[in-house]
Amino acid sequence: QLQLVESGGGLVQPGGSLRLSCAASERILDSAIGWFRQAPGKEREGISCINSGVDFANYARSVRGRFTISRDNTKNSVYLQMNGLEPEDTAVYYCAAVRSRLFAQCVLSSAGYDSWGQGTQVTVSS
Repeated sequence: QLQLVESGGGLVQPGGSLRLSCAASERILDSAIGWFRQAPGKEREGISCINSGVDFANYARSVRGRFTISRDNTKNSVYLQMNGLEPEDTAVYYCAAVRSRLFAQCVLSSAGYDSWGQGTQVTVSS
């Protein structure tokens, strides 16, 4: 089964940046990848996804314009560049994957993914 490992989390001041990485144990060329986050006491939120054809990406309104998702299929990796971080971005961030038809649109619902990483903590605080 596909295994995913997130990295790049940490403590950052408001306004700062972080780049999260999601490394897969096997090729993800034919997989849509999503990034999710869960803050204490809140439901898991889908924040970004990118499809297998790399021609479609989607963002939650809460992160649009600040976060950018990208992927490097040669490295079996997906990235989430996070700029302009705010305290409200504090959460555990997860990546998830699902095999999908080429160029099919990805979704921000956790129900749309069947492989998950263990998460990486992002804390935004002064």
